[in-house]
Amino acid sequence: MLEELKQKVCDANLMLPKYGLVTFTWGNVSEIDHEKGLIVIKPSGVPYETMKPSDMVVVDLEGNVVEGDLNPSSDMPTHVELYKAFPEIGGVVHTHSSYATSWAQSGLDIPCYGTTHADYIYGDVPCLRCLTKEEIDEAYEKNTGVLIVDYFKKTGREVLAVNAALCKNHGPFAWGKDSTDAVHNAVVLEEVAKMAYRARLINPEVQPAPQELQDKHYMRKHGPNAYYGQKKYVSAGDDGV
Repeated sequence: MLEELKQKVCDANLMLPKYGLVTFTWGNVSEIDHEKGLIVIKPSGVPYETMKPSDMVVVDLEGNVVEGDLNPSSDMPTHVELYKAFPEIGGVVHTHSSYATSWAQSGLDIPCYGTTHADYIYGDVPCLRCLTKEEIDEAYEKNTGVLIVDYFKKTGREVLAVNAALCKNHGPFAWGKDSTDAVHNAVVLEEVAKMAYRARLINPEVQPAPQELQDKHYMRKHGPNAYYGQKKYVSAGDDGV
């Protein structure tokens, strides 16, 4: 079942250690087949160096295991809530990448200080509130997803424009059109978190980039009249002209 998607999700998970986003087994990637209503996700606690496509677990939108001999990622209920709320999301990734997690542990949004951030994420990366004791005791992972969903529903921010959020005292979640795109966004998130941290060290009084500059850089890549890159080839990692 979903053998091609298992291969794709396995490959996406293996990108996490490749790009330095995980230590040991501290991360997970999933992708949904919206047509079938099925999610393929990393198994819980399986080392990346031994991971195979056949290890991937298939679950439905209620979190029930449909196929697989291993337990799905413990963060699976968070992924499920995001997929149920936002059909435009096709892939979700959670890591404990050190710079983004440092911002989460500090309880601070990541401001947009420059064009690298603006090219990929529209505005600040939000750091959400802590879950209450009741929310943690009731259904910790599910309520983490509910918290993220509620933030975007209440603020009206677009999830593909603001493709990540920080959960306070926990870490980052990122998402995209599919699992590969979600991992790309997680890599970008970690880099802009690192740049923002260094910018504050260099200049504690640093201010966000002017809104007109943020708008220009985001819209030239993602707006209706986007002109960055080539029609047949767009390099996701090129921030140049």
